Amino acid sequence: MKTLIIGLLMLGVIESASAMSHGGMLMDEKGMIMNANSDNLPRDCTKISENVDITIHAGQKHALKFTGLMFAFDQQEWDVKPCAKINITFINDDQIRHQLMIHGLPGYLYPEGMFHLELYGEGQLQASLIMPSQKKTYLVHCEVPQHMEKGMKAQLKVDGGDGDLPSIPGISEPVRADVYPVDWTRLSMAVLLLCVLAGCAITYFVMINAQGINNKAQKTLAKLNSKRKAE
Repeated sequence: MKTLIIGLLMLGVIESASAMSHGGMLMDEKGMIMNANSDNLPRDCTKISENVDITIHAGQKHALKFTGLMFAFDQQEWDVKPCAKINITFINDDQIRHQLMIHGLPGYLYPEGMFHLELYGEGQLQASLIMPSQKKTYLVHCEVPQHMEKGMKAQLKVDGGDGDLPSIPGISEPVRADVYPVDWTRLSMAVLLLCVLAGCAITYFVMINAQGINNKAQKTLAKLNSKRKAE
């Protein structure tokens, strides 16, 4: 029930003292929707080709499958038909702010060429948009400072797209890969050398005493078996 009420508030179906609708933006204390479009066709479309329901999760846990990243969407790519209507359910799995922004859309239909969903913390939003017919790859990302750089970036392809965008986790190579150099000081080198020597010493000790260790293990097992039989 709570989710339904929030959804209605965001879509402007019911009013709230804390909800605001202005210039294509619907906003309340939970989040914001900008430039949603469920029925206005792009100029190059005569009808909606398909209805596509997409659920997109955002959060830190979705970055665990990528080395060195902090934030990510649960998926990094979607492909739809030209003139498709996309019904997006955006779910924030974190307690911090995340966005889902799609850029490069026609400005006459989407002001600034942008579709925008935003949640200030854990929760979900639903909104729709209709894609043009052009074969193109659109950027999907979070514009909160450093979130895209830390992994929250994906791509939406229409009709297979016109290529992959750079730095899409798991899909394309980064423009500038992160480097994690080791700060080699005398202390760190000494610790490394000590670990190597300790590992070699333990290996050597086990090798020269392998027979003795094996005999002791056999005797221990024999004692345990004798004890069990006696019981």
